[in-house]
Amino acid sequence: MAKRVIIMGAAGRDFHNFNVYYRDNPNYEVVAFTAAQIPGIEKRTYPPELAGERYPNGIPIYSESLLPKLIKDLNVDEVAFSYSDVSHEYVMHRASIVMACGATFKLLGPKDTMIKSSKPVVAVCAIRTGAGKSTVSRKVAKILRDMKFKVAVIRHPMPYGDLEKQIVQKFKNLEDMERYNCTVEEKEEYEPHLKLGLTVYAGVDYEKILKEAEKEADIILWDGGNNDYPFYKPDLLIVVADPLRPGHELKYFPGEVNLRMADIVVINKVNVASEENIKIVEENIRKVNSKAIIIRAASEVYVDKPEVIEGKRVIVVEDGPTLLHGDMKFGAGYVAAKKFGASEIISPSTFAVGSIKEVVDRHGSLAVPALGYSSEQLAELEETLKKAKCDGVVIATPTDLTRFIKIDKPVAKVTFELVEVGEPKLEDVLKDRFKQS
Repeated sequence: MAKRVIIMGAAGRDFHNFNVYYRDNPNYEVVAFTAAQIPGIEKRTYPPELAGERYPNGIPIYSESLLPKLIKDLNVDEVAFSYSDVSHEYVMHRASIVMACGATFKLLGPKDTMIKSSKPVVAVCAIRTGAGKSTVSRKVAKILRDMKFKVAVIRHPMPYGDLEKQIVQKFKNLEDMERYNCTVEEKEEYEPHLKLGLTVYAGVDYEKILKEAEKEADIILWDGGNNDYPFYKPDLLIVVADPLRPGHELKYFPGEVNLRMADIVVINKVNVASEENIKIVEENIRKVNSKAIIIRAASEVYVDKPEVIEGKRVIVVEDGPTLLHGDMKFGAGYVAAKKFGASEIISPSTFAVGSIKEVVDRHGSLAVPALGYSSEQLAELEETLKKAKCDGVVIATPTDLTRFIKIDKPVAKVTFELVEVGEPKLEDVLKDRFKQS
């Protein structure tokens, strides 16, 4: 008899694991998904169009809080843990819950879930969310494009909307993001690539997505997310480590998996981290992956209107996942506010509202998280900034928030770019690995 399975997820890795491992496997019957991390994704159904002919009614998605009851009521044999950026302790607590209910706890590895491409794949992943992976991805894309390769960027999934309409998404311009009704979180990831003239693919079915990208690309750039390991088998794996969180490289899942597999480890943010913490990260890399090439890099911040910051009381807005999943108290916006001479960076704790206040209170955030999973959250973000008693707003989100919300104060927009420190450089490694015929 087929084993009855629940897949624990967060609308990303879980769907991929189902598609490539469980969907057509007669040895298993997936009876439910559970959802965590992302608000509002439970109470949906993984649709029949994606679930396949073995699941004519689709597969229900429940809140992870119901897991013990679901294991019992649905007579579940196995539970497959399928989301990321969580501590090893967190993973084993979930394993203990599952096993106490009588089921087997399972982790699917790269051999079962990585798809092989007909084109070379460069993958950029991270130890933790907020490590500065996006700057590395952009740098890699620019280098490969300058080498005259046609690059297709495939982004880790963020299917928060209508799953049937998100099976394969292709973004060539900013208008495509509106056509697909992207959330702010999605726009933050896609927009920087689009501004460079790159085509971005995303969605739900990553086998179909890969086939579309391969039609026009010489090289596939996997732009990973949430410190997950790649969906595609990489020919070169670049992993970003964060010395502002030393030790996390050996304490988080699957960040440690990435570290152990990495061909290159970029230690980012060396311009704002202590040498002591940088050395801790280097030593941990060497402990588990002595063959990896280590590159030090700075994440340099720039602002369009420094006069909004200098000598002023400002509130900072950072990208949501950095503060939410990454457990960071601040990001590039806070660094920019200090660098450009703010007289005071005011705390959001007293005026944040709704889900934004929940994140600020839970994580002790020094900045406002730009949550944008729904119109309600965007309204909360607008209200939070309206209530803030300050002279200006420093925004460090990769997408322009002023397109989506009204801000009644002067705004300084922050950008950040990767600058390698010393040798080797990414360009040297990429040119050595990939030679254009």
